[in-house]
Amino acid sequence: MSDQETAPEALRWSTANCTISRTMEILGEKWTFHVLREVFVGLRRFEDIRTRTEIPRQVLTDRLARLIDRGLLRRVPYRLPGQRERYEYRLTQAGLDLYPVMVALVQWGDEHLPLDDGPPLIARHRGCGEEVTVTMHCAGGHEPEPREVAFTPGPSAQVRIVD
Repeated sequence: MSDQETAPEALRWSTANCTISRTMEILGEKWTFHVLREVFVGLRRFEDIRTRTEIPRQVLTDRLARLIDRGLLRRVPYRLPGQRERYEYRLTQAGLDLYPVMVALVQWGDEHLPLDDGPPLIARHRGCGEEVTVTMHCAGGHEPEPREVAFTPGPSAQVRIVD
């Protein structure tokens, strides 16, 4: 048997157009999730986000601009009496679609990096008050364990070119 025949299947496929890599280009910097966390909990104004996170002003400006450019946030103008026009930052549908990711991060952190006094943040269903968790499920209605899930090549998968 050749090395190619015994190599893991994943080595046959390129990562050039990897979904995880493309996603992490947007989300992979720590301050990005801090900004999103604040918008998810209801802070929408620059100074409120900066005060709570202590993100340096220029870093926050850059992260907000990047999240707007990538379609996760949108700017909405507002004006307080006697002041200049400013902007609030609101989640777009793409931003809202990250909510399960945020809940999953909190869930993972609480499980694997617990604090003695319990979690500092709990996701609750507004309708009934119960805690919200994230689970995997397939189109067939099953809730597979992680080892029961396999990534397989999709329609845009590319064969890896070996030099």
